[in-house]
This record gives sequence, C-alpha cells and structure tokens, in this order.
Amino acid sequence: MMLETMEMNADLLLNKLTGVSLSEKNLSLLQRKKVEKPVVYVGAGTCGLGAGAGKTLGRIKNYLMTNNIDAEVIEVGCIGLCAAEPIVDVQMPGYNRVSFSHVTEDKAGQLLDAVLNLELPENIEKLYQYPEKESRSWEDVVAHSAHPYFAKQHRIVLKNCGVLNPVSIDEYIAHGGYVSYLKTIGSHTSEEVCDLVEESGLRGRGGGGFRTGTKWKFAHNTESDQKYLICNADEGDPGAFMDRAVIEGDPHRLIEGMMIAAYGIGATKSYVYIRAEYPLAIKRLKIALQQAKDYGLLGKDIFNSGIDFEIKVKMGAGAFVCGEETALIKSIEGKRGMPIPRPPFPAVKGLFGKPTIINNVETLSCLPAIMPDHITDFNLMGTENSKGTKVFALSGKVNLTGLVEVPMGTTIREVIFGIGGGIPNNKKFKSVQIGGPSGGCITEQNLDIQVDYDSLLSIGAMMGSGGLVVMDEDTCMVDVAKFFMDFIQRESCGKCIPCREGTRRMLEILENITKKPVHEDENEALERIKGVTQLEKLGKIIKETSLCGLGQTAPNPVLSTIKWFREEYEEHIFERKCRANVCTDLRTFTINVDKCTGCTVCSKKCPTNAIIGSRKSPHFIVNEKCISCGSCYDVCKFDAIVIS
Repeated sequence: MMLETMEMNADLLLNKLTGVSLSEKNLSLLQRKKVEKPVVYVGAGTCGLGAGAGKTLGRIKNYLMTNNIDAEVIEVGCIGLCAAEPIVDVQMPGYNRVSFSHVTEDKAGQLLDAVLNLELPENIEKLYQYPEKESRSWEDVVAHSAHPYFAKQHRIVLKNCGVLNPVSIDEYIAHGGYVSYLKTIGSHTSEEVCDLVEESGLRGRGGGGFRTGTKWKFAHNTESDQKYLICNADEGDPGAFMDRAVIEGDPHRLIEGMMIAAYGIGATKSYVYIRAEYPLAIKRLKIALQQAKDYGLLGKDIFNSGIDFEIKVKMGAGAFVCGEETALIKSIEGKRGMPIPRPPFPAVKGLFGKPTIINNVETLSCLPAIMPDHITDFNLMGTENSKGTKVFALSGKVNLTGLVEVPMGTTIREVIFGIGGGIPNNKKFKSVQIGGPSGGCITEQNLDIQVDYDSLLSIGAMMGSGGLVVMDEDTCMVDVAKFFMDFIQRESCGKCIPCREGTRRMLEILENITKKPVHEDENEALERIKGVTQLEKLGKIIKETSLCGLGQTAPNPVLSTIKWFREEYEEHIFERKCRANVCTDLRTFTINVDKCTGCTVCSKKCPTNAIIGSRKSPHFIVNEKCISCGSCYDVCKFDAIVIS
C-alpha cells in the first residue's frame, strides 16, 4: 500500500509526528534562521575533540554558568574544515551565525566576551557567517558559501554536517528531513524506486562504482520471504574518515537513505556494520535510531503504509577485510570475517542465505537528496558516466586538511590546490595516493585528471572510498609502497595463497631494497636484484588469482609507484640511495670537519661506537659500524653532521 503524502512538507510532517501545530515562527526557530537567545555551536566531532573541542566546550559552559547567561550550547559534527578545529559558532538574536577557528580552551572566554557584546574578537580568526534575510551581517566576515574552502564545493552528503544538531530529529525534519522518504513511498512502487535510482546515475561510493539501481534490481527481482539491507560503515582505509564524519554529523540522513533503499529492494531488516573504534558515531547513531522509532518512522506498519522496517547496529572489530562484502556478511552472522567465492552474489544469496544489498554510508546518504523529485538534477551533475558528487578525505601534506565534497568531473588539481590550499612551506607537490591501499598514485603530470571512475582507472588509479593522501617532495615513494604493503599483508585474512603469501613476498622485497646491506655477498646481491625484477610480475599474478576484491587490488600501490617513480626504485636498488632521506637504513652520515669542535657528545650517544676522534679535534664516522640511527644528528649543536 502506498502512503498518500505527496504534498508532505517539513511543517506538516512535524505537525503529524509531534501532534503540535507549528507556526511559521516555531519552524523558523527549529531551522535556526532566527534565535531568541544566544546559541553557541561547538564542532564536537572526533576531529574537533582531538583538537581540544572537549575542553573548549567545558570552558564555554562554565563561562555561561558563572556569568549567569541564558544561552543554548549545541554540539555539532565536523563541518569538514578539520585544519581549523576547534571551530565555534555563535548566533546572537537578530544577527547572522558566525564561525571562528582554533578556539582553544584559553580563547573561549575572550570569544564570548566579545560576541555576547555584539563585537568581534581581535585575536581569533573569523571564518565565515551564514547570511539570513532578516538578520544583521557581521562586517568584514565572508559568507560561508564564499569562503575559499567551501566556494567550489557542492555539498549534498555533507549538507547538514557541522550545521545541524545531529541528535535532534526535529531540526532534521525542519530542514526537510524524512520528507523524501515519505514522498517516495507515497508516490512510487518499490520497482519504480529502483528504476529512478538507476536513472539518476548513482554509483556505489564504496570503491567498486557499480550502478546502485542496477544492483538493487537483482535483490528486488529475487523471490524470498526475507531480504536485508546492510550499510557498510567499516571504514578501514588509511586516511579515510568520511563515513565517520557523516554519521557523527548527520545520522538521520543516513537513516532516511537506508529507509529509501530498503523500500526499493523490499527489505524489512537492516544492519549498520560499523567499527567499534567509532564510539561517538555509534552513540549518535543509536540516539537517532531511537528518535526515529519514537516518531513512528521505524518499526511496524510505518504511517499505516503496511511497511515494516528496523535497523540494528552491528559493531565490527576493525578488520580491514570486513570491508569486503562477503566477509562483512560472515561477521554479522557471527562467523570469522573471511571472503567467499562469488557467484552467487549477495544480492541473490547474502546474509543468512537471503538476498542482501550492501551500500556504504555515502551512497545511502545521497538518496534523500535524489528521491523522488531531484533525479534529473543529480543526473545532470558530473560527467557522462559518473553522476553527482564525491566526498574526499583530504589529508597529508596539504594546507587545509578535511572533508571535501565536489561534483564529479572536478580535477584533482582543483581539490588539492583550489580547495585544499596547496602544499605547506612552499614544498613541491609530488604525488597523491587516492583510494587507500586499493588505489594508486596520481603524479603532477596527471593532476588535471577528472574525478571520474573511468578517468582514474585509465591512469592506474581508482576512486576507492575517497581517501586523498597528499605527498610532497620529501616523500619516498618506495617507502609509501612499503607502508601500504605492510598494512595489506597484516590485514590479509590469509584464506587464499596469492594474497597471503604474495603480499608477504612483495613486502620482503621492498624491505630488502630499503635496508643497508651488511656483509652482503654476491649471491645475496643477485638475489636482491632478482627479487625486485619479480615485483611487477608477482603483483600481476596476485591481481589475477586472489579470491576477493581486496586481494585483487592489493598490489596497486606497488605497481602504481613503479609505473610513475621507477627511477626511485632504481636508486634504492643500484645506488643504495633514498633521495628523500626517508629510508633510514640507506642514509649515510658524515661529519663536516670544518664545523666539528670535538665536543664528543655524538660519540657518547652513538650506540655502536661508530664515531671516533680525540676531544677538541674533528671526529669521523666509521661507515661499517654506522647503523644510520641518526642519534649523532639529533644531538649535534654545531650542524656538523651531514646526511646524504
């Protein structure tokens, strides 16, 4: 039975759910377009708390209590500009909401002293303000949409993050929340929903990029007495934190997206599989789920529609392999998380042997902005084969780290330099690793490549979940490959030989070329060089024969760095040199005799007695004894130690 809610809007929905007739004034207050007393918003996502937002929050509450000020304090999620944390917003009656960066505990009082008196603090950076028609603007403060970090973004998934109270269902509904779901079930059959999502061009944002609507149809068309939906929030890629931020900052959007997806495939039960290392996200998600249940949006016979739907939270132990669909399913079933051969695919035979659709957080969070009225808008955004937007976690050697959501088709250069502010300390850009351990690197010559599933594959990279780790000239690409291979080898489930043994051998080869040879004979040298020649061949075999997608993409970081930075590999192999001086075992230490005063501090700190010389006379390093630990470099006060 379809629900007659085609004309439903936020005001009517709140009225229906709460039984309270809402005037335009009350709705405006819930939308925070105006406030009747001061409101202080503290960015209290994980990144903000890591930067000290918890102490800032405590100081703000203490200040208001001590000064007997009637004000509301709201903890919001991360707005995405992690480099500016802790971020605090203040909204005064009649004035625009204004944001400030790096508001540490010691600055909280100064900030409130000023803004509560309708002044801007002098020594705290003003970020932006949120203009409202009936509110006064703050002078010399840019609008949020004009700030360089946000001006070129198009926020769909991140629209409410850092803005709304994540644990207030009323605020979410006041901003149009759950209307998309009710309109969808009120105006379309489940089959039509699959068709519309397919028409929108939405593709899976978890890495594979499979067409979402097409995937749903497999489950929809499979006869079964029970179907399941799983939200994959097991975010395991190094440098990726998009899913965590979305759940912490806007859990109701995810819930609404899951409700739409479940209706489309005919599922009545669902799981959010989330790693236990995300306690704040889990806490806020559980609060939001209870609120949705209390409002009758989850449970039995939702709004007398005949639709049943429930969501359970399943915490994983943080195994990287459980990001793979079949391993994730086994984990939910209470078994060891290990992949199984496909077909049959989960859409036909998945959780407990029933048809199961698995989508990640970002994919599901797109749905409320698409269904049912904005199919065309979403389809017109992006490139021919990649529609909509993509969220990236921008980290590494870039000035403005954080979350970025841009339309498909935006170039990598625009993301790093236009939005991220470029490389710190005027260093030269070297590469960006995209897609985590399953992805590849993008070099300077490919910076103008578009954010597009097919374009990235053409240069040996892939979208992945959306991690972007930027590297500058001080980065050793062989060391980067070793880092990812070490991660993959440790996280391998060990079920199939190509992944278990192949990645181990690749890691051994990489470790061999990044360490200093100690009494290496000719046979050992030959074995080392021979091993390196096997890297590419070994990588291709692993890709072709591994059981699951994680194993099949495991060699990507090595193959990608060899392709674009072969000369660095050759330097490590033949010259025993790391141009970035990152591989400690390949560093050579010498003493500049013109600067050495013979203070003997370095020789006393040397763990292998490799430094010789008389007091007040220049010292020397015996290379055969030196283990390249760098202790001498750290303690020398005269810059006499030279690294080459």
